[in-house]
Amino acid sequence: MATVDYGATAEELLELYREYEWWDDREEFDVRRALRSTDEVVLLRAGREQDESEPVATARILTDYVYYAMVYDVIVAADRRGTGVGRELLTAVREHPRLQEVSPSLLAREGLVPFYESCGFDVADEAVDHPDGEPEPLVWMVHGRE
Repeated sequence: MATVDYGATAEELLELYREYEWWDDREEFDVRRALRSTDEVVLLRAGREQDESEPVATARILTDYVYYAMVYDVIVAADRRGTGVGRELLTAVREHPRLQEVSPSLLAREGLVPFYESCGFDVADEAVDHPDGEPEPLVWMVHGRE
């Protein structure tokens, strides 16, 4: 089980981003700028002791805390994929103390839709053009809070 942290450094995010070809061109300066404009960050850490724990999953959230909470950059370390860490991360996003009034939403790659559905997200729109111009369409999903 991982420890939830509601903050992250640019270095921690870069460590995870570099595992994905999609984000491997992100530079530290730009990630620092993005973090300054990010309302909430959820970071999961794992390790024997808190001082030695390393980042294993993260998500950034832009929100108005009333109507919208858009989740970006959901990422799980390569050696932790398929172990439940992604589900744990999304649970931490939903249970974030400052996000209790709003249902989080995200854009998912089509291949990840079943995973997000298993975490309580529902398809809100069949397909959305990728913001970076990638050929793979994205699916807009919203968490259906109980």
